[in-house]
Amino acid sequence: MFRVPDWLVYAAATLGLLIACLGQRENADAPPAPPEESDEVGALLGPSTPFDPAVVVDAGEGPFIPASGTAFAVAEAGDWLTARHVVEGCRRVAIVVAGNDAVAARVRYSTSTDIAILSTDGGPQSLPIAPASLRVGERAFHPGFPQGHPGEAATRLLGRETLRVQGRGAREEPVLAWVEVGRTSGMRGSLAGLSGAPALDDKGRVVGVTIAESPRRGRIYTSAPESLRTAIDNTRRPSSETGRGDLITVENYGRVGDQLRRDLRVAQVVCLAT
Repeated sequence: MFRVPDWLVYAAATLGLLIACLGQRENADAPPAPPEESDEVGALLGPSTPFDPAVVVDAGEGPFIPASGTAFAVAEAGDWLTARHVVEGCRRVAIVVAGNDAVAARVRYSTSTDIAILSTDGGPQSLPIAPASLRVGERAFHPGFPQGHPGEAATRLLGRETLRVQGRGAREEPVLAWVEVGRTSGMRGSLAGLSGAPALDDKGRVVGVTIAESPRRGRIYTSAPESLRTAIDNTRRPSSETGRGDLITVENYGRVGDQLRRDLRVAQVVCLAT
């Protein structure tokens, strides 16, 4: 008759005791790590520095050529913001309210930035202004009048750059660079005419003024948050005024833009012949 060796019996007993002890041990292991956060939104945007990359825009040396752009309401008393280069040098600036009807606007320029403040006698409901905290990768929507027609673009924030304008109105200022990720269906070519349009976050709040584009690079440039705040502080907007706009997504930003234009919260600005 086969007899099990004593050492095998002792080993089996020891293994059983070890398993029993391990089974009673408290499990204090950390749970599995959650999935990594989507890379759609990144780090908080830092302040402007001398080391920000630069983009150069040539404004030409010739005389002012009347053009059209976009403006948006920031004070119901009748104050609007637009891009300075749209109206600088124009003697009769007007905001189109319907068809061929327009109202005259007085112009003030924001110091050292490509922003102008237009004033009319009364205005529509103002757009809310976003807090000055942006993250790389977040979306913005730019409703306005590209190529002189209603339209809009969608972008994602790349970071800060320095805009250097050569020629007429030469200057240097900090800006935000955005990569274009969408636009009005069927629109091709330059977005000229979108200058002055608001850059809106997904809560419908203004994060900047659209001031330039680089078609070959697929970039759109807006005023920096500090430039926007300086301009806002020089309008007739109550300091206590807060608000929230319409929620905007990549699916509805065209419809939201249409509504803002119908309400004249976003309007076309033109230079009238003298």
